[in-house]
Amino acid sequence: MQVSTMETKQAIIENKTALGIELGSTRIKAVLIGEDYEPIASGSHDWENRLEDGVWTYHLNDVWTGIQDCFSKLSLDVKTRYGLTLSSVGAIGVSAMMHGYLAFDKNGNQLVPFRTWRNTTTEKAAALLTEKFKFNIPQRWSIAHLYQAMLNGESHVKDIDFITTLAGFVHWKLTGEKTLGIGDASGMFPVDGKNYNAAMLKQFDALAANYGWKIANILPSVLNAGENAGTLTAQGAKLLDPSGCLKEGIPLCPPEGDAGTGMVATNSVAERTGNVSAGTSIFAMIVMEKELSKVYPEIDIVTTPAGKPVAMVHCNNCTSDIDAWVKLFRELLDISNAASGKKIDKAALYDALYFKALEADKDCGGLLSFNYYSGEPITGIDEGRPLFARLPDSNFNLANFMRTLLFSSMGTLKYGIDILVEKEKTRIDSLLGHGGLFKTKGVGQRFMAAVFNAPVSVMESAGEGGAWGIALLAGFTRQCGEMRGTLEKFLAEKVFAGKTGAKIAPDPEDVESFRKFMEHYTAGLKIERAAVENLKRG
Repeated sequence: MQVSTMETKQAIIENKTALGIELGSTRIKAVLIGEDYEPIASGSHDWENRLEDGVWTYHLNDVWTGIQDCFSKLSLDVKTRYGLTLSSVGAIGVSAMMHGYLAFDKNGNQLVPFRTWRNTTTEKAAALLTEKFKFNIPQRWSIAHLYQAMLNGESHVKDIDFITTLAGFVHWKLTGEKTLGIGDASGMFPVDGKNYNAAMLKQFDALAANYGWKIANILPSVLNAGENAGTLTAQGAKLLDPSGCLKEGIPLCPPEGDAGTGMVATNSVAERTGNVSAGTSIFAMIVMEKELSKVYPEIDIVTTPAGKPVAMVHCNNCTSDIDAWVKLFRELLDISNAASGKKIDKAALYDALYFKALEADKDCGGLLSFNYYSGEPITGIDEGRPLFARLPDSNFNLANFMRTLLFSSMGTLKYGIDILVEKEKTRIDSLLGHGGLFKTKGVGQRFMAAVFNAPVSVMESAGEGGAWGIALLAGFTRQCGEMRGTLEKFLAEKVFAGKTGAKIAPDPEDVESFRKFMEHYTAGLKIERAAVENLKRG
């Protein structure tokens, strides 16, 4: 049922709203939702990670500059649409990129620059912990970063009082609470469905016996979806809104990672449901019915925001290389149109190039691309070297070029998917896609169906992404004060009732086309490794 502007205004006045803020890899976005859980206002701020001294990082002052700009734009949107000054909301949720390493001392001082999920510098620590725990610990997990710092003999480790994720950091500063939702926590340290795995905590304490802390005491506490995670303090309100309009005392839901908010935004929190998030990175998550038969380095075990186990295939690289090529094409077109003063629309250019890929040869003309801006642990690549290669007699045209780039963005993901589907016989009832790769209707979705050899759906609402997902989790926390229910029930009955999304079944020709590409891709990994070894900065 369509909600009127007058009803929306009343919901804002009565705080029957929820605000979600997500810090993604290239954009910070805020979404305000109303009583029907649909977005009623939004704001965003573009930002970018930095490679400094070989470390992928973000500066924490950029975090607050970005959040404040984002909230200011959302407030302006509320003012423009409804003539209201946004002074309060019903609940707030914070989400961000998972994993990484933010370490602080007892005075709250940051000990080392933020080490993001994108870094691939913890291979030794990840391997040793995986062997010790008999549980896959990926390089990007917080515990791998901590243990690698210990192995490196880094002096800051002895001074650690608290480690957290980006979402946990922002939530801490807004509320004073050092806590995380279980989905985000499961990407820091293994969990058992309710809390950190007690046996593994003891094993890690044995490794850290020479330090003056216990691992459980420096990790954030763990909360489940629907639980109250504190309230906005006066200092937190000023951090969000330096103008002083926003009031303190607003309840917050547990902070979550982008994997969890992606599950929520696609209604993929029940067993045998899954989703694919495709943006700067790409990851697929399938909610499992049973445990995997063995430990696979290609498969991470995390959880939904409600604590259900999830098999996750995470790849560090997806659309960055495509974006770089589109930027180059746009620069060329701007030069050619300079005389007329005409500028090509960015979205229209993406659409034109993506649709061109549908005209390609089934073997991509023999072209090959690796989209590795950073390393890819799944394929054993330590550092990023974006690479494009072809033979002299390859059919080098725009259609083949674009299909190659798009297939490359999904190539590494395929290795993990084959393990789940072919080796573990994982069953998937529904699979939903979200993220930038799916913005051009029907293209990324069609090729992703070929990767899984299964139907893929995309919902219009999923375009709001993780900011909408964390707003829904904030809304769930708010409604839990009025009525009890599971997260699955809340999403199915209150948010997604009657919404199925546009579904595309796999085309056998696309499936065969991707199979041929993967043969070429797998063989070409030797070229990528050689590029890492021989193509050095400076």
